[in-house]
Amino acid sequence: MPAVPIKPGVYKFHAHIIGPSSLLTATEYAVKHGAPVITDRMNPLPIEQEWTIEPAHSEPGAPYVIHLAHHEAAGLVSAEDKLFVNSVPRAEWAKFTFEPVIGGVKILSDSGLALRAGHRGAQIELVAPKPEFQETWTLEFVSPLTTEE
Repeated sequence: MPAVPIKPGVYKFHAHIIGPSSLLTATEYAVKHGAPVITDRMNPLPIEQEWTIEPAHSEPGAPYVIHLAHHEAAGLVSAEDKLFVNSVPRAEWAKFTFEPVIGGVKILSDSGLALRAGHRGAQIELVAPKPEFQETWTLEFVSPLTTEE
């Protein structure tokens, strides 16, 4: 399917998994590749559950990078087919595209793997895309990008 353009801004990523509402969440502890990214129930603190989506570069049709909305240096990286958040140079951040699927969007890495939320609390895996609801996400627009002066 063709990629869906996403309006740059701050979002919450709702995972389609069985049980209470779950959001893409940065954990508080770091391991070898950074802090694991999981799904967890809604947290009143936006620091770990609001993400900025913006084009990786200025060319039309560019893939997107994703970073914590309240920590602009902490971007999503993929390692060992899992998703982490880490303060590494922007050039090392993973790049993503979004495809429409029934009920939401599928988020694909630059290597064509889909983000999959196995269950609440599990680390997000990157897998070969299949028509599974655990690979479907709803993007909740929170706010446009702001520029600090």
